[in-house]
Amino acid sequence: MNERKSKILISYLFVLPALLFVVVFLLIPMIQNVYYSFFAWNGLSKPIFIGLKNFQKCFVDPNFVRSFMNTIIWVVFTLLVPVSFALLVAVFLKEIKGGSFFKGVFFIPLTISFVSTGVIWINMFSTKGVLNTIITAVTRNPDTVSWLTQVPLNTIAMLIAWTWQQMGVYMVLFLMGLTTIPQDPIEAAVIDGANKFQIFKAVTFPMLQPITTVVITQAIVNSFKTFDLIYVITHGGPYRSSETMAVTMYRETFSMFNMGYGAAISLVLSAIIIIISGGYVKSQLKQDLLHY
Repeated sequence: MNERKSKILISYLFVLPALLFVVVFLLIPMIQNVYYSFFAWNGLSKPIFIGLKNFQKCFVDPNFVRSFMNTIIWVVFTLLVPVSFALLVAVFLKEIKGGSFFKGVFFIPLTISFVSTGVIWINMFSTKGVLNTIITAVTRNPDTVSWLTQVPLNTIAMLIAWTWQQMGVYMVLFLMGLTTIPQDPIEAAVIDGANKFQIFKAVTFPMLQPITTVVITQAIVNSFKTFDLIYVITHGGPYRSSETMAVTMYRETFSMFNMGYGAAISLVLSAIIIIISGGYVKSQLKQDLLHY
């Protein structure tokens, strides 16, 4: 064996452990998931082949339809609030003194796990929590608001907690993008008499397009996968009213032991994420090519 073939063989040997890890812990479970989505199975008895009935059930199951609509609400809210606020905060922090301190303040929630975040916001929104205590002290009204058991307040409460936890990472990404923007176009706009809003609209925001694509894609994927926070705060309740697709998938699979139906929901969820994320990234890449 010559030296070149020997180097190639050694390279494959280094790649092999990672490849085996991906095959055993990712590809095989994915194939099993696709397989069981065509069966009625409770995890113990023999699976019964039912074809596409699990997928057909998704379109007529009111719990799935409600969880799908809730998931859409999470995605739209994430794009409108955490992502937009993160962009504004990043732009303002870049301009002010002491920006590093405020960056740390906004970034701290990201270092806290979703479970801990859920516990923190349960204490905030519970009937005897911080928020109701403040409202009672201000209004002198002893009646408390059921933030976590009243629809749609429970979803709004969780979206506030989600914003608190997620805004930091989007802010950091936008700050990274802002540092890569060259100063020449901005200085030229200033000389032409443009104000700060006009500079942001005509220069800064268009030049942030690559990092904006990353942020929006990540925000969409994270919103569709949201599980921990919802399960800790409301368990998807009351009466499954605040479930998202990920929570419905978990409940059907591990609480109600509808393994086949849970597998079908997971495939539908994965397909939606791939189609939306892939479509958005493809459209942005086309726009980038047009600019060049």
